[in-house]
Amino acid sequence: MTVRPAAGIDHILLPAVRDIGGGFQVRRSLPSAMRRSVGPFIFLDSFGPVTFTAGEGMDTRPHPHIGLSTLSYLIEGEIVHRDSEGFVQTIKPGAVNLMTAGRGIVHSERTAPATRSAGHRLFGFQSWIALPAQHEETDPGFQHVAADTLPRIEGEGIDLRLIAGSLLGRRAPTNAFSDLFNADVVLQAGARLRIDAEHVERAAYVIDGAVEVVSEDGLFRKDQLIVFQPGAEIVLRAVGPARLMLLGGEPLDGRRHIHWNFVSSRRERIEQAAQDWREGRFPVVPGETEFIPLPEPTSKPAAPRAA
Repeated sequence: MTVRPAAGIDHILLPAVRDIGGGFQVRRSLPSAMRRSVGPFIFLDSFGPVTFTAGEGMDTRPHPHIGLSTLSYLIEGEIVHRDSEGFVQTIKPGAVNLMTAGRGIVHSERTAPATRSAGHRLFGFQSWIALPAQHEETDPGFQHVAADTLPRIEGEGIDLRLIAGSLLGRRAPTNAFSDLFNADVVLQAGARLRIDAEHVERAAYVIDGAVEVVSEDGLFRKDQLIVFQPGAEIVLRAVGPARLMLLGGEPLDGRRHIHWNFVSSRRERIEQAAQDWREGRFPVVPGETEFIPLPEPTSKPAAPRAA
């Protein structure tokens, strides 16, 4: 869903909301009917906040990916990642888990037994970053970036943590195959944040509170994704305390086909990946026996346009 944008703003997207059980909501801002991607970001999901009582937790069974990197970032809680390359890593607030699927990887995401037994809250983001066509078949891999190694910019009511890519003269240690940026920003009431046009495509997701674009009419509130026009001078002002997720980068290098968890510049590659999963040719996640079956039908995967 979109609302009419002001000058300097390309789209204002409202996420599709899905309850996956027990009040655990997932809000998907990308892709949408009006905007398929922002820079190389082709999926943007916000999940929670949800409170799990003792004995409850997250259980995403093993499932495959190709042609993308998944970037996970938490505001509250923790998740244990396991993948077919043998990586096992717990992510906690402020840190980054970046999994590169390349030619193919399988992973699960679950709540650790000790956390499950105690009960906990979970709130965070997962984005999918399409790999450039020349890197779609790269070796699969995984990177964990600790919270204290991420660049942080503070001052004048701004606390910005750079999750990935480059912004405002700083660069995160997170691996990236394309020119991009992703940042978590906390603003005090009245603080102003300038988002320079150093990247062609830019967007801001309002995690909490409300912001306005200086010299423009209207307020932008919680769960709205504001997509800015290329080259526009953008200064955001917090109306009360606010928190934002910034993202963007260079436009995709061509059309991307998306079906289920598979992304590729070639439709036939997705069809092959679906057949490989159906016939058990993907690698397995050590210690896991469950899996998510391939949805049917698979003959006509969606083909979103590069935005």
